[in-house]
Amino acid sequence: MKNIKTYIEENKDRFLEELFGLIKIPSVSSKEEHKDDMMRAAEYLKNSLLEAGADKAEIYPTEGHPILFGEKIIDKSLPTVLVYGHYDVQPAEPYDLWKSEPFEPVIRDGKIWARGADDDKGQLFMHVKAFEYMVRTGSLSCNVKFMIEGEEEIGSESLGKFCSRQKDLLKADVILVSDTTMIAPDIPSITTGLRGLTYMQVEVTGPDRDLHSGLYGGAVANPVNMLCKMIASLTDEKNQVTIPGFYDDVLVASDLERKEMAKRPYNEKEYKKAIDVDALMGEEGYSTHERLGIRPSLDVNGIWGGYTDKGAKTILPARAYAKISMRLVPDQDSVKIARLFEEHFKSIAPEGVRVKVEYLHGGQAYVSPIDSKEYQAASKAMEEAFGKKPIPVRSGGSIPIISTFEKTLGIKSILLGFGLDEDAIHSPNENYPLFNFFKGIETIPLFYKYFTV
Repeated sequence: MKNIKTYIEENKDRFLEELFGLIKIPSVSSKEEHKDDMMRAAEYLKNSLLEAGADKAEIYPTEGHPILFGEKIIDKSLPTVLVYGHYDVQPAEPYDLWKSEPFEPVIRDGKIWARGADDDKGQLFMHVKAFEYMVRTGSLSCNVKFMIEGEEEIGSESLGKFCSRQKDLLKADVILVSDTTMIAPDIPSITTGLRGLTYMQVEVTGPDRDLHSGLYGGAVANPVNMLCKMIASLTDEKNQVTIPGFYDDVLVASDLERKEMAKRPYNEKEYKKAIDVDALMGEEGYSTHERLGIRPSLDVNGIWGGYTDKGAKTILPARAYAKISMRLVPDQDSVKIARLFEEHFKSIAPEGVRVKVEYLHGGQAYVSPIDSKEYQAASKAMEEAFGKKPIPVRSGGSIPIISTFEKTLGIKSILLGFGLDEDAIHSPNENYPLFNFFKGIETIPLFYKYFTV
């Protein structure tokens, strides 16, 4: 039987060609004009699973974008691994900042450059190719199911409903996910926690139309000015969120856990250089990685209103808008935080404007124990593949559906990610190192090996 390294070497060009075929499909879930592309991506992955050796693969329509389910059952008495991933991607704008076309993948400097190269098409496709290897070499040691959605980037609303309706179909012993990062190519890590999310949109309305800023400026409340002042007041001089009750349910990390987190390698100078900033900012009293992993935060994701094209148009805008996200930690509830935010934001609106607040989507935080069988299997797999024992870390990011899996299906997830912080996911010039892509394919079969021992 060929070992995995030999198999990868013999098939790496084909693996990349097939991955590129998926990446070229602009499956942007947040835009209606890409609805047909979403189905194309699901169909592409369906064919990929069947060619890799799945017994069946079926696309389930939803009120939103379709969900792909596939499986190979070799023995019902054996454990079952449920692989989760998503084929939808973030919008590619602004296009002018890309060094190459976002949906025309290229290899440059040892990396794949394209939207979805890492998040999550590249990482998802590792599982398809690792599955292919295990099937074709007869080394698959347990049952495998695939659940691949098209709404992760917009809140996974359809998948939550799908899980509730299809509990029998999705029965498994562990959910395996590659949609997170590791510390560095030579420092493997396993994500043991994710922050939750509450995502809001606000609208501040003043006059019934745009007004001449000379005739009305200084006499009428400007919605853009008011919105900026309101947003500025949401955090204080210590960078703590000022919404009443925001911290009430925060699970405070113990001194021991903070001590363990501090063992993570960290070079602040390199960290700042990687994102081209000269200073870091965050909640007073916590380190950078503590701010990202064990503390909640609030950020403006977008703000607009008034005239923004070239040249001048002297108006007092009638409306101003912003999108605001709050990253949450255990035991904060996303719906409760949304309610607290709405109550507070409306309460601080000055006279002369009206405020509308909308809860777009959210999800709970997630924590996985490091003494479980599935974590130990992942740890041994990474140690064998990388030659180093992985470090458990908590991620600052959110995958809201992960907490839903545990609540609805009663299954723990292992977040075996191979991305890097510098892969620029959600940004122009997203990329994924070839080393990480192939090392992921090498590592995944080892997880199956140790999980079924």
